[in-house]
Amino acid sequence: MRIRAILGSSLAAIAITACHNRPNADEHVAHMSAGDMASPAVAPAAQGNPALPPSNNAAAARLAASPRHGEWVKIAWEPGSADSLMAWVVYPSTTNAKTPVVVVVHEIFGLSTWVRGVADQVAADGFIAIAPDLVSRVRGGPSTTELSGDSARKLISGVSTTERNRGIIASARYAMSQPSAAPRYAVIGYCWGGSTVWAHAVNGGTTGYAGGVAFYGLPYMNGAAPNGDSLAKITKPVMLLSGSKDQRIGAAMPAVDSAMKALGKSYVGINYQGAIHGFLRAQNDPKTQRDETEEQANLTATKDAWPRTLEFLRRNLK
Repeated sequence: MRIRAILGSSLAAIAITACHNRPNADEHVAHMSAGDMASPAVAPAAQGNPALPPSNNAAAARLAASPRHGEWVKIAWEPGSADSLMAWVVYPSTTNAKTPVVVVVHEIFGLSTWVRGVADQVAADGFIAIAPDLVSRVRGGPSTTELSGDSARKLISGVSTTERNRGIIASARYAMSQPSAAPRYAVIGYCWGGSTVWAHAVNGGTTGYAGGVAFYGLPYMNGAAPNGDSLAKITKPVMLLSGSKDQRIGAAMPAVDSAMKALGKSYVGINYQGAIHGFLRAQNDPKTQRDETEEQANLTATKDAWPRTLEFLRRNLK
C-alpha cells in the first residue's frame, strides 16, 4: 500500500499529460515541429553514424543503402483471426544458427521511416527486428503507406493497452517462428512506444519474453497512473532512458525509480542532461531555430543510450 501511495501522489497530476492519453500535448511534438520533421529525402544528414540508429533526417538514406533484408509482412492479430496488422521485419547478416528477436514499438507518429530505420539498426547489431504498425486496425487495415504524423496522432488514442499487447505478442510470435529465430524476444519503444514497453512488462508478454527498454515513456496503462500493484507484476528487466528537458518524465522518474527499487525489480533509469524528449530521433539534426547545445546533448545521449540498449538486449536475450 505504501508503494501505491508514493506513486499515486507523485504521478496523478502527471498522468493527465501521458504520451498516449493526450498526444497533442506531448513533448515529442513540441520538440519535433513540422520544420524539424522535414522529409529525410531532402535533408543533408546523409546516413549518419553507422554504429547508431539514424536520426530523423538520415533514416531514408540509411534504409535505401541497407544491405540487410527487410520486408513487409501481414500478421494475424491472434491465431485464426481474419484481421491482421502490418509489420516491417529486418533480418541480420549473421552466421548464428538462431537469432533472438527484438520488437520495435513506434511513437505516436505511427510506423514511420525513422522507426523502420531503427529496426534496421537493431538487425545490424545482430537481432531479428520486427516493427509492428499498431495503428493497423484503427486506420482501416494493414497498409504499407506511411501515415502523416498528424493522422497517426489522431488515430492512436483508439489503440488500447490490450490491443498494443496483442500486437506485440503477435509480432513476437511471428518473428520467433522463423527458421533462423531463437525463441526469445525483448521489446524497445519510443514515447507512446515507451509506455507500451512498460505495459507489456506488466502484462508479462508471452513465452520467450526477456525484458524491455523504454525510451522516454512512463508506465501508464490506459491513461491510469502506475501503482504498486501493477508494477509488482513485472518479472523481467526494464530500463528507462529519457532526457532532462522532458520535464514530465523527469518529474515522474524519482517515484518510478523508488517504487521499482522497493519492489526489488531489475530496473535502471537514466535521465540525460540537456537532452529532449525524442532525443534518439532528433540527435544533432539541425532545428529550424538552431540550438547547437541541445543538438549536441541529444547526440551525446544517443551515443550512451544505444550501447546501453545493446548491452541490455545481449545480456537478457543470451
